[in-house]
Amino acid sequence: MGKCPDCGEWQSFVEEIQSGKPGQQGRRILSASPPKPIPIDAVELEPEDRLLTGIREFDRVLGGGLVSGTLILIGGDPGIGKSTLMLQALHGLAGNGRKVLYVSGEESVRQMRMRSQRLSAVSSDLMVVSENDMESILLMAESARPDVMVIDSIQTMYSPELTSAPGSVTQVRESAMQLMLMAKKTGTPIFLVGHVTKDGAIAGPRLLEHMVDTVLYFEGDRNHVFRILRAVKNRFGSTNEIGVFEMNETGLNEVANPSAVFLSERPENAPGSVVTASMEGTRPILVELQALASSTSFGNPRRTILGIDQNRVALLVAVMEKKLGLHLMGHDIFINVAGGIKIDEPAVDMGIVSAIASSFLDRPIHKATLIFGEVGLTGEIRGIGHVEIRVAEAKKMGFSRCLVPQSNLKRMTKIKGIELIGVKTVSEAIENLF
Repeated sequence: MGKCPDCGEWQSFVEEIQSGKPGQQGRRILSASPPKPIPIDAVELEPEDRLLTGIREFDRVLGGGLVSGTLILIGGDPGIGKSTLMLQALHGLAGNGRKVLYVSGEESVRQMRMRSQRLSAVSSDLMVVSENDMESILLMAESARPDVMVIDSIQTMYSPELTSAPGSVTQVRESAMQLMLMAKKTGTPIFLVGHVTKDGAIAGPRLLEHMVDTVLYFEGDRNHVFRILRAVKNRFGSTNEIGVFEMNETGLNEVANPSAVFLSERPENAPGSVVTASMEGTRPILVELQALASSTSFGNPRRTILGIDQNRVALLVAVMEKKLGLHLMGHDIFINVAGGIKIDEPAVDMGIVSAIASSFLDRPIHKATLIFGEVGLTGEIRGIGHVEIRVAEAKKMGFSRCLVPQSNLKRMTKIKGIELIGVKTVSEAIENLF
């Protein structure tokens, strides 16, 4: 029928494919033996070794390796290195005698071979295929029985039973559901590479992130060599862990000591530069905060913040105005976290305050001084967690003086080789620094 008799539109009828046997629509079909619920303490647990990819930073972010039957979603900006990381991880698994399958919907087999040769990731146990049809992929996986599989990317996959285009909400949801059922049924860990929107969120329905077991974001600026792999959801590990990588001609190389890398180009005796300690999961990382306070030539002073929550900085500037008497309302304030890392921990509040005060007063902070602590609205410095680990990292990196909250200092044991100074208020901290 060319014209719809109801609305009068031409060529508006579409074909719909019915699934299931005739006569079963609208009828609930019960299995012969439905599963019975059992007490949770009656479920037997067998000790199971996780699969290691050979990339220690990657394995640590995953929680110690791959769990059997897990579904992992990894997203990031175009060109950030998602496909490179997946190929290197599969090569590491293949080197341990595992049979792995790389399914690409964006590259041909020849293109994958060229990329693997550049990355020196060539193995006879690493199988590659270029395919978009989900039915063909499931049949292929059933016959090949790989130990680990990668789908690159989930937005290019489609199910022929649906008439919508690949990348649509329906196709992404259906493809992810079929892969999830396959992972749980066969126990095969599956990686899903996901595209992201211009806002940085994974494209497609939010349901996709709910369905998977682990969500990883690959962050970093393509103009910088450092990449950060961050876990925002992990059913089998911590969600605060990060992995640091360096991109070069041979692919991604893991950075075992990020603190040394982030502090390698720190200027000495420069006003506005201060080092603080941030906890990323179980790992302490020393980062350099840089602040610049300059007189404004406009009616409203500018606040340009990179790597830190802008609202948090506005709060701290107000505390400095009220409690320290620093007239910052007529100054533009610029703050940057060196190395491109993002910090969202309140323990770096004192570092932000010290960096702004150092630039405003044009007086440098001693290069061997480390500062951390949470700042309250009344100007008090509150205690934080993992102080011993932060101080130990500072000592290892050559720092000889630490400003810590007074409440933490009472509960700490003295550490040889480093001076610990307890402070209660921001004014007391500034007096110790300058």
